[in-house]
Amino acid sequence: MYPETLRLIEKKMQEGVFPGAVLGFIEGQEDGIHVLGNAQVEPTTEAMREEDLFDVASLTKVVCTTTVMLKLEEADKLAWDQSLHELLPEFQNEIITLRHLLTHTSDIQTYIPNRDQLNAEELRAAYLTLQPGAELGTVVKYTDAGTILLGFLIEELYQKDLIEVFKEEVLAPLEMTDSGFLPQPPYDGIVPTQKQADGTVLKGITHDPKARVLAEHAGNAGLFTNLKDLSKFAKMYLNLGRVRDMIYLHDKTVQELLKDQTPTGKGKRSIGWDLKASPVDQSPLLFHTGYTGTFLLLDVVKKSAFIFLSNRVHPEDHRASYVAQRDEILSCYLNERARLYRI
Repeated sequence: MYPETLRLIEKKMQEGVFPGAVLGFIEGQEDGIHVLGNAQVEPTTEAMREEDLFDVASLTKVVCTTTVMLKLEEADKLAWDQSLHELLPEFQNEIITLRHLLTHTSDIQTYIPNRDQLNAEELRAAYLTLQPGAELGTVVKYTDAGTILLGFLIEELYQKDLIEVFKEEVLAPLEMTDSGFLPQPPYDGIVPTQKQADGTVLKGITHDPKARVLAEHAGNAGLFTNLKDLSKFAKMYLNLGRVRDMIYLHDKTVQELLKDQTPTGKGKRSIGWDLKASPVDQSPLLFHTGYTGTFLLLDVVKKSAFIFLSNRVHPEDHRASYVAQRDEILSCYLNERARLYRI
């Protein structure tokens, strides 16, 4: 299944783009699983294993935060064009809507003085004061601020710490039993991320600095998961929201995600998800990345998915060069897939 894509990924790994990877191809009822390279190269070398847990960074946004927001919208607890202030009065701006935040069209001005010196309470207070710029609603600018603020909203609606909501509303019903937040030592079976300035290597500790500070209140990052559990999440989407004999999300909800949900209808973003187009017939694909070297691509129409898990920030972060390499892998997969569907 997808030999050209697999060869390219192996080539990138040999070139040092990432030390190792776990990837899954889903095509209908078939799963293709591949485990490559090393989970760790510093301070010692450890081979990658299929069951290893990754800090998936911003995949947290779509797996957890977006999913809970979709369930709240289905339950009529909120509407996409409501202002965040209406639902979370602590948020000082009265214009920014949930749609703006979920489609990255809020143009929210994210500069926070001395951000890295703030504790969780101070950081939360600072986020609640942020204001939009002049391009509100018209331009897509990806930012963590949206899902951080939505995390605060979810806590307000549930009156629980955010990660408890994620466990109850997402991980438990989808039987993502290996997944979790804020792992406790020992960190065996967790793939490490970046070497810090003091020489220590992050392992079992959230890579994203904002999520690390916000801890149980972070909606932008912090999920540790593996291929098995992400496959369960992906298959829920491919089954139009059904899990076993249960309707987890309504099929209409999933279908609506395949449409551009930005205020202009031209931003190529859905609720929480990036929208890509299939080279086969331009049908919509749901896509999201994680800073640490992960991505998830879902073709709901053709019941297929590509799950890619690496720790490309280990031991060092070379983001600019990695993004081009990642896009090459994605392009190879899409083109190989296009040929498959044309046969």
